[in-house]
Amino acid sequence: MNKQKVISLMGPTASGKTAFAMMLCDRYPIDIISVDSALIYRGMDIGTAKPTKEEQQKYPHKLIDICDPAESYSAANFRHDAIVEIDKTLKKGRIPLLVGGTMLYFKALIEGLSPLPAANYEIREQIEEKANKLGWQAIHQDLKKIDPISAERIHPNDPQRLNRALEVYLISGKSLTELTKEGGEALPYDIMQFAIMPEDRAQLHDRIEQRFLQMLDQGFEDEVKALRLRSDLHLNLPSIRCVGYRQMWEYLNGDTSYDEMVFKGICATRQLAKRQITWLRGWKQPITWLNNDNMDSIFQKIF
Repeated sequence: MNKQKVISLMGPTASGKTAFAMMLCDRYPIDIISVDSALIYRGMDIGTAKPTKEEQQKYPHKLIDICDPAESYSAANFRHDAIVEIDKTLKKGRIPLLVGGTMLYFKALIEGLSPLPAANYEIREQIEEKANKLGWQAIHQDLKKIDPISAERIHPNDPQRLNRALEVYLISGKSLTELTKEGGEALPYDIMQFAIMPEDRAQLHDRIEQRFLQMLDQGFEDEVKALRLRSDLHLNLPSIRCVGYRQMWEYLNGDTSYDEMVFKGICATRQLAKRQITWLRGWKQPITWLNNDNMDSIFQKIF
C-alpha cells in the first residue's frame, strides 16, 4: 500500500457520496474525512443530512461536529485541519478518503491558498463606518464592481466576509478572486480524484426533493427551533445561511408560509447542486467520473 495515497470523492448534494464512502470502508482500510462546510456544525444534524450517530460509530467521519454554529470557519482552517487528519491516517497505514461537496474546501486543500494580506483594522473600521451609514448592501455593490465573482459567492447580509473581501482589495490592490487564483503550496500526496455525477438531472432533483421532505418528517423544524432559542445565532451567520436552515429560519420568523418554505428549501438545494456541478465541470485537476454503471472502477483504479 502506498502510504501517500489520498482519495477524494466529490459530487453534488444528494448524489450518494456518503453511502458510497461507507461501502468503501466495509471493504478497505479507509478513514473518512468530511469535506462539507455544513457538517462542521454541532447541533445541525437533520438539515445537513449528517450521518446518524449509529453510522458515525460504525464509520467515523473526521471534521464533523468541530464547530459551534456561532463560530466562523474558513477554507484555510479546513486545509490545516484536513492535512492533520490526512497525516494521522497515513501514519496508521490507512488510506484517507476525502468526501463531500464543498468545492471551495477541495480547491483550498488540493491547490493550496495564496497568502492573503494581514488584517488592517483601520481599513476595517472605515468599511464598517460606511456600512453603518449606507448599509451592507452598498458595500456589496462596491465589492461587485471590483470582484464580481466574490460578490456572487458572498451574501449581501454577510458583513464579516464582505468586509474581508473589500479589505483585501484595499490593502493589496488585487481582488480576493485574483489572489486565490495565484494558488499556494500544493499537497505532497498522490491524490486520486473521483466525482459522482448523476447522468439524469431530473432524477437528482427528485432525490433532493424527497430528501428535504424526509428531513421535515424527521424533525427539521424542531431542530431549527432549538437553534433559535440561542441569542447568539442569527441569519447573518454562515451556519444559519446553510441551505434549508435559512428558509426554515425565515418561516419561523413569520416571513414566509410553510409551503413557501418547503418550495424555497428544495429550490435552494437544487441550486446548490447546480453550482457544485458547475464547479466540477470546470475542475482543472484530472477526475474519474463515476455513475451507477461504473462505480466499481474506483476499486480497479485504487486497489
